[in-house]
Amino acid sequence: MLLAASVPAQDFRVARLDSDPVPAEVMAGAHDAEFAEVEGQAIFETRREPRWWRLTTTRPIDAADTPLLVMRSPYLNQVEVWLPGEAMPVQRSIYGQFADYEYSTRALVTPLPKGLASGESLYVRVLAPTSQPMPLSIESMSVVHRGDLMHVALRSAVLATMVVLAILALGFRVGVGESSYAYLLLTLMAQIGYLSMTGGEMRLAPTLAGLIGSDPRVVHLLGLIAVLASSHFLAFYLNLGERQPRLMRVVEGCSGALCVLLLLSLATGAEIVVNIANLVLLMLTGTLFVASIVGCVERLRAAYFVLLSWLPLFVLTAWRIGELQEWWPASGWMLYAFPAGFAVAGLVLMVGLADKMHQLRRDRDRASQMATYDKLTGALSRRAIEERLRAAIEEARARRTRLSIVFFDIDRFKQINDEHGHRIGDEFLRIIVLRARNRLRVYDACGRYGGDEILVILPDTELREAMGVAENLRGAINGRPLSIDGRLFEASVSLGVAELHQDDEMAQLIERADKALYASKAAGRNRVSNGHAITTA
Repeated sequence: MLLAASVPAQDFRVARLDSDPVPAEVMAGAHDAEFAEVEGQAIFETRREPRWWRLTTTRPIDAADTPLLVMRSPYLNQVEVWLPGEAMPVQRSIYGQFADYEYSTRALVTPLPKGLASGESLYVRVLAPTSQPMPLSIESMSVVHRGDLMHVALRSAVLATMVVLAILALGFRVGVGESSYAYLLLTLMAQIGYLSMTGGEMRLAPTLAGLIGSDPRVVHLLGLIAVLASSHFLAFYLNLGERQPRLMRVVEGCSGALCVLLLLSLATGAEIVVNIANLVLLMLTGTLFVASIVGCVERLRAAYFVLLSWLPLFVLTAWRIGELQEWWPASGWMLYAFPAGFAVAGLVLMVGLADKMHQLRRDRDRASQMATYDKLTGALSRRAIEERLRAAIEEARARRTRLSIVFFDIDRFKQINDEHGHRIGDEFLRIIVLRARNRLRVYDACGRYGGDEILVILPDTELREAMGVAENLRGAINGRPLSIDGRLFEASVSLGVAELHQDDEMAQLIERADKALYASKAAGRNRVSNGHAITTA
């Protein structure tokens, strides 16, 4: 069969007429000499006025193979295909009354029921609201249907992925409460709108498609929103404002220039404005690409994810701009590569955001750990022990149970620091607190109140029992010397005990324990006191 696959590129000659004469004259061949051949196998219309294109085969196309003229990536282009010997054209577009729902939106398909003889031409009149290359091919019915099935599957997967990512972005915005994540949500929503309009999926919603589906200005607006929102999100994600302020100024300058150029393009429609906008867009993506590389050099974890997500998009954007500038021929695979690039970039960024959330959670837990526990001794910090005591007081009153505390410090601790240095003093404190904690019950609490002062909470414990616990602590601490740097040091502590009274506030309870501690100091140290009774070694 002749059409088992698309006709090779060299079998199709493409020529363009830079005017819009009467169709009858074109079909009669009156303007054939005015057609200028172009390279490649694509119709690329850069003007907003209708123009004619001539497609000439270099070998016969058999009608038995059910040949179809396929113009891929039609976007918003409207075409009239004039077949040899036909008085009326076949009109095709994605949107509007000439939309053909028999085929997918990947291409405008025109049957060639009589086939084409070698050297025979057909003419195409194109009205292009914006510049968009349409790669050409002649395919059999089976090839077109197979391509349509693959197209629908791929586009559905990409758009579904983008919708899921948008939902996740909304979750990040709500969960984290960081307004910058709204840029990510806006980026994804704009990309979904852009892809569904340019790909034709929006025609599944006829009312919406009728309002905006055929308006290129809406597409330009969605594209601009996607670019600006993604740029600002990536700048936030990479922390460019603080880490790379110069690159941040370039991003802001390009963003402002794109806004101005968009307004100009909407007002004038001049092609040069669009070309400049494409170059500014390329500069913006290049700047973000450089920023991610610099971040990788600086070992910024987020930069690795941005580079991984942005590299394919940067390459695809550069390639796309090259197509629009006619630096190289249009590629049919861009119909899928660009949307897939959006989806992959979004997935990688989501993984990066999840990693960042995990890192933030670790940092938060570490900060909470540092705020809750004293770094030197491992005991609770002052704030944490006060919170624990406040909660213990409330629970004791609610359950009508006893509560006692022990307040102690190291005897002659200043002298230890002065004679042996603060490092030895820190070791004194660390070992003494460790010994004290090892003698407490699992539901008791021990915290460093300040300096060498240690506060112990004894829930469900009356004063007499608390005195016994305090004596136990004293014995555990001074029962054997402290071994530090191969040397032995004698150590002792003075302790004060107080029980919660019915009308006590937390400060009053601590004050009574503190007075009991000073009573032990005044009685000669290395003692336990409750303010009335004192025990000695």
